[in-house]
Amino acid sequence: MTEAPREVADRMAEAAGAWLESLDAEQRQVAGGTTPGADDPSDAERLRWFYTPTDHGGLTLHQQRPAQQRLAMRLVATGLSTAAYVTAATVMGLENVLDHVEGFTVTFGRERGRDPGMYYLRVFGEPGGATPWGWRFGGHHVSLNNLVVDGRVAATTPCFLGADPATAPLLGGTVLRPLAAPEDLARELVRSLPPELAQRAVLLPHAPTDIVGGNRSRVADGDEAIPLVGVWRGPFPDPGEQDALRAGSDRAEAATGVDRDGHRALALTGTPKGVPAAELDAGQRELLLQLLATYLGRVPDGVSPLHRYHDPSALDAVHLAWAGSTAAGEPHYYRLQGPRLLAEWDNTQRQVNHAHSVWRDPEADFGLDVLAAHRAAYHR
Repeated sequence: MTEAPREVADRMAEAAGAWLESLDAEQRQVAGGTTPGADDPSDAERLRWFYTPTDHGGLTLHQQRPAQQRLAMRLVATGLSTAAYVTAATVMGLENVLDHVEGFTVTFGRERGRDPGMYYLRVFGEPGGATPWGWRFGGHHVSLNNLVVDGRVAATTPCFLGADPATAPLLGGTVLRPLAAPEDLARELVRSLPPELAQRAVLLPHAPTDIVGGNRSRVADGDEAIPLVGVWRGPFPDPGEQDALRAGSDRAEAATGVDRDGHRALALTGTPKGVPAAELDAGQRELLLQLLATYLGRVPDGVSPLHRYHDPSALDAVHLAWAGSTAAGEPHYYRLQGPRLLAEWDNTQRQVNHAHSVWRDPEADFGLDVLAAHRAAYHR
């Protein structure tokens, strides 16, 4: 049976309260944030989000005892479907694999740069009360942002999952691919298009280094891809580390082959680019629904908007746009865009073995629309 948004919110409130209750005063000071408020300067920190191994803000798993870590992960699980929770836990574990790939050398100015304990949890406001509250969980390649207003889950975006490595060997000749479905389904869909549609769907033969929206709090018409050096909370204390990051960012940008005109071609626009589902055949529309589910199915059924796309008119408005090669193993980027929907994917870095995927609601990320309505109703 599908839970209602209020039931999901109740589970979140209970789990958040239990986690906060387990913390000592010093931990709570780090773990807590201000009550969410639309266009309130005090809410600025809640609107900051990252997917790089930088300071996401909050209490890290390292700063918690094992029992507290369990309670933290119980809260995380309330905001995810079972499949998404397994995927997120796998992504966190990949930090150990990535450390091995890099020869256990990367630090980012910390004791350990690739660290499965460097995931941050923060609760904004008081869980379960009459006022809005929310929580954020994030670290390298995970960013979850949830808001509860009037006892209902009001927002679950931005919702980001990545994987580095995107493909890793397992015993017996099999491979680990936590984000295989959003990559494979999209490639199958774009490769199924007839030439005239494919020509419109593929915006550019080269792919950008990253998702175009980056980690902006709000996406807007004309936004272009942010250089990799720009998606961190701030510069490293060590100038050498910062110079190395900048040099790596510059190399990655140069390797894409995307010039100024290319960035303009890929820029976000209010009117979606690419091919609308209205022009797809029945099989392609089914593929698109399956692809949408890999993003919108990350949260519990009761708060997922996936059901709305079973309405043919809603699906008609979703556009697919692609950049880069459509051959497996080649750098590529795509996005799905429609009313209240922006899903982005890229796999370009580390020899096309480093994937990013994000689901956003450009009109209501962080629940700013619901908060504005709440303020208008209760704080005149």
